[in-house]
Amino acid sequence: MTKIASTMRTLGFLACALSLLAVVPSSVRAHGDGAPQPVDTKGLEPLGDEIRPINPYLGNATAVSIGAGGYNQNCARCHGLDAKSGGMAPDLREVESGEAGDGWFITRVLHGAKKDDRYRMPPFEGILSQEAIWAIRTYIEAQPKN
Repeated sequence: MTKIASTMRTLGFLACALSLLAVVPSSVRAHGDGAPQPVDTKGLEPLGDEIRPINPYLGNATAVSIGAGGYNQNCARCHGLDAKSGGMAPDLREVESGEAGDGWFITRVLHGAKKDDRYRMPPFEGILSQEAIWAIRTYIEAQPKN
């Protein structure tokens, strides 16, 4: 195959791939934007500035709904759709329930996770409000474990 024919073939493949992206909805192409996104928590009781050690929204249907959006925008790309990990990051449905799990969760989300001096999970402090973090935790805890 000549160099011109090879280049034309490559361009043809690229054009085909780009045309497919144009017809596939963006919600199917990815699990959310790569940058952390703030979450609209309208409808939830404001919690103030002091970080709560226990999830105040446990069982709150509004928090589950808001948390679903927050999870999909910020967590699903690593932790999996519907909070079901595909193996890239821990399955958050397995985090212990109650005060110990709540404390671990809020600390991890606020400060991120580092290994070998590199962030494996970004810190969300200053990006996600306490209300958003607890709504996400409420959504995760509402998901079936199987």
